[in-house]
Amino acid sequence: MSTPADHRAEVREFLTSRRARITPDQAGLPAYGGAKRRVAGLRREEVALLAGVSIDYYVRMERGNLAGASDAVLDGVASALQLDEAERAHLYDLARAAQQRPVRHRSRSVGVTPGVQQLLDAITDAPAWVRNARHDMLAANTMARALYAPLLASDPTRCPNTARFVYLDPASKDFFVDWERGADDIAAMLRSEAGRNPHDKKLIELIGELSTQSEIFRTRWAAHNVRFHRTGKKKLHHPAVGLLELDYEAVEFPAHPELTMLAYTAASGTPAADGLKLLASWAATAEDAGELAKLVW
Repeated sequence: MSTPADHRAEVREFLTSRRARITPDQAGLPAYGGAKRRVAGLRREEVALLAGVSIDYYVRMERGNLAGASDAVLDGVASALQLDEAERAHLYDLARAAQQRPVRHRSRSVGVTPGVQQLLDAITDAPAWVRNARHDMLAANTMARALYAPLLASDPTRCPNTARFVYLDPASKDFFVDWERGADDIAAMLRSEAGRNPHDKKLIELIGELSTQSEIFRTRWAAHNVRFHRTGKKKLHHPAVGLLELDYEAVEFPAHPELTMLAYTAASGTPAADGLKLLASWAATAEDAGELAKLVW
């Protein structure tokens, strides 16, 4: 499980990495003289100046101590470091975790209600599926099971997980056309979730498994990047249908905050729309033949 030392290291490495990427010029600070700077990016005293806090206070924060940091202080630091929305939320998550006593707790067992499954099944013309924050695929409609057939075939002995598929199965590089971007996104989203729920046992186990078995994951994990994944385009190469360039939307359920639904669509009249029709036909045939994997977790 996550320990106080782990949390302090997480805070320290996140703040240090964000500080290192910003130059004085980007921060609007004047450059004095021609002496070579000994640190990449801003100095600690420059961040403190921009954030409106004392140097000693910011040094304490960057050493991993966010306990007692007010919203005003966090906002000041976030502005000084030019954090984006996801990074700002991550800083607040780290600060909240610093206020809590680390206690061992089991990961929440979050299932999909019949109502959520009914919603998925009502979407017949587009792939739609539900995942948790660890990227377990918990439920899907027929189109999504057809679209993600390579993922479902990757490790049929346990719940399909897109993070494991991307980092541990070479077939993912054939399936995801922009594999590098997908790998970046997943590592960043897992890092965000680790900030929100640092004591989630199953999340810790997943990150440990990926870190042990994938040097590529370890490199991305060490970057401390965080990211939201709400809307965009996804390029997939389906083994039966070919290239699909789809729009996706991620939707959270107010009644089930641990779950996210992803739906993939294509504009009418585009090659991607034709591809989805072909996928629907292939899915129906595979389903009738009993060849389409089911989610029974």
